[in-house]
Order: sequence, then C-alpha cells, then structure tokens
Amino acid sequence: MEQNIIQTDIHRAVEAIKVAILQTRRKVMIQANKDSLALNYSIGGYISCRKQTSHWGDKVLDAISSQLQQELPGLRGFTKSNLKKMCVFYEGWKEFFGLIFFKGNNSVTSNKISPVSTDNDEITIGQLITDQFDKATLEAFLTVQFTHHYEILRRSESINERLFYIRRVASEFWSVDKLKYNIREQLYLKEGTMPNNFAVTLSDDEQKQKAMRAFRKNYKLDFIEIDDVDEWDEHKVETKIVENIKRFIMALGADFSYMGNQYRLIVDDKEYFIDLLFFNRRLRCLVAIELKWTEFLPEFVGKMNFYLSALDDLVRLPNENPSIGIILCRGQKQRTVEYALRDTRKPMGVATYRAANELPEEYGEVLGGLEGLKELM
Repeated sequence: MEQNIIQTDIHRAVEAIKVAILQTRRKVMIQANKDSLALNYSIGGYISCRKQTSHWGDKVLDAISSQLQQELPGLRGFTKSNLKKMCVFYEGWKEFFGLIFFKGNNSVTSNKISPVSTDNDEITIGQLITDQFDKATLEAFLTVQFTHHYEILRRSESINERLFYIRRVASEFWSVDKLKYNIREQLYLKEGTMPNNFAVTLSDDEQKQKAMRAFRKNYKLDFIEIDDVDEWDEHKVETKIVENIKRFIMALGADFSYMGNQYRLIVDDKEYFIDLLFFNRRLRCLVAIELKWTEFLPEFVGKMNFYLSALDDLVRLPNENPSIGIILCRGQKQRTVEYALRDTRKPMGVATYRAANELPEEYGEVLGGLEGLKELM
C-alpha cells in the first residue's frame, strides 16, 4: 500500500516538474524569438538608413559581414544575404512598428544619419509594439521566426495576406517548406480572411479574433448550378439558399443558427428587409447577410450600415455583442472594398460566392486565355 502511494507521489512529481520545465522552455524560446526579431528589425532599419544616406551597396554589406565573423567567431545569421533580408523585414513593417532610433554624431536620430561620422553609431533596440494589431495578432507575429517572416513578406501582396499566413504559421507550427507550399498553392485566396473592418469596429480583442475566424473570403454554394447567367439574379440565389438552408449553414461553418430571410425591420413607419439573418453562438451576435448578383459596389456599405444600426437598436438583446454584416457578392476588387470599409463604424466584411459549376476566378482567367488561343488557331 505504502509502495503504491510512493509511486503515485513520484508520478505526480515527475508530471508537475515536466510541465514546469516545458512551460519555461517555451517562454524562453518565445522571448528569445521576440528579442531576435527586434534585433533584426533594428539592424535592418540602421542599414536601410545607411543605404539611403551613405549609398551602401553589396560590397559594404560583404565587408560588414566578414568583419563581424572575424570579431565574433562562430556568429551565425549575419551573412550579406541575411543583412539584406533584415532590410526587407524593416521596410515591410516600419509603417506598423515605426522608425528605428540610433545615435550618430552624438545625437539621437531616426532615419537620418550623416554619411561621414567620427563617432561610433549606437543602435537602440526596442520592443516591437504597435497599436495597429490586436493582442492576439501581435503575439502571433512575435512567435513567428525571422525566416518565415521573410518568406511571407517576399511572397504576399497585401497586409491581410501577410497576417493570414502569420496567424497560420503561429497556430499550426508550419515549417518554412510548408509555408512556401501553401503560398504557392494560394491558400490565402482559397480560404483567406474575408476583407473586413473588425480591427477598428470591434473593441474586444477576443471578439475580433473570433470574427476573423468565423468568416471566409470565398464561399462555394455547391447546391446551386448556374447554366444561364442572364436568367439569374440575387432573388433567385436567395430562394435557392432558403430551399437548401441546411447546406448553406454547412457552407458558412459551425455555430450559425438561421433566423429567417427577408427579415423585416420597421423604421419611421417604413419597412426594410434583410436578405438573410443568422445568429452565431460563438460570436454571440446577429449576422446579417446581403446577397448581390453583381461585383461589390461601395454603395452596398451604406445600406448594410443602416441595417446593422437598426438591428442593434431594435433586435439585439442586452447580453449580445454588436451585430455583424456580410455583403456576399459575385466578385470584389481589393482596393475598392478597402476604401469603402475604411471609415465605417459598424463591423462588416465582404465575401464572394460561386456556384457548383463555376470555376474559381484564377482558373477562369486561364481558360479564357485558352479560348482566345483556340480562336486564333
């Protein structure tokens, strides 16, 4: 009996100590990565400034790398190519994390340094902090390693695409090869974050992250087949969705409950109708969906803003979060959506949809080119 108690105590002690060791190791690794990113960012900013003011080129970076190796034997990660990558890292994120500061000519400066100086320069390394990211996004950014960051910067076209891959790398522990593969396969375009204004319209960080994960950029409605585009409009799409509401909810994802179509609101004795209304249990909020048979137009935002204001005032319960609006269109242009959402006060996003027999846009462009080639032949 006593032997069993001792064995149990040993097992509990081993588990407790093991957990403590692993947690501490992880904290040390995360902090080391934060410090490494801050160092690379600061060095990248310093070199970037010197390239502008002192016209540094590859020969100078070669010489700096060689001398660093001589003065710090065994130093790794400071080859000429890595120094150039640090510049890319700085240039890609300085809009968010700010300019670096260093001492030159006995004065503290940023992005200004005399090309001729008798004093040594001193680089100030600060924490990478920004109020443009929510807490979860910043934490993800700081856990991603420098090599991953460089590949994301090199291969991504927009800030939303960058942040999409950063979050996935941080949450799923992708290797660099896995990251490159997913970027080549255009994972962002296939299931990327829906263009939205959640960062500025939702005050709670956790709610922002939940909202970002709840919606996709593109939805395939495999219960709809469009043979003749001229015979279809948004009302016919809505009818098909209502007839197949279970399958539409499956396309939306988990936690959506259907509340109705053509949901009536009365404002100043006038009736208004929301195409589709849902409630999301995880977000604890109403979700209004407006269907459009056309490509996104900026004027759609004003109408959705009105619906969300009315829902929050007339329908939302006291314990629920602010309503979210989704404008579901046949297509969208990134810059147009960005400008349309930029100064709106209600949380909303813009997604696209396609029918079962419609190819993704990128394949459509390829086939269009083949058709043209066929005509020439």
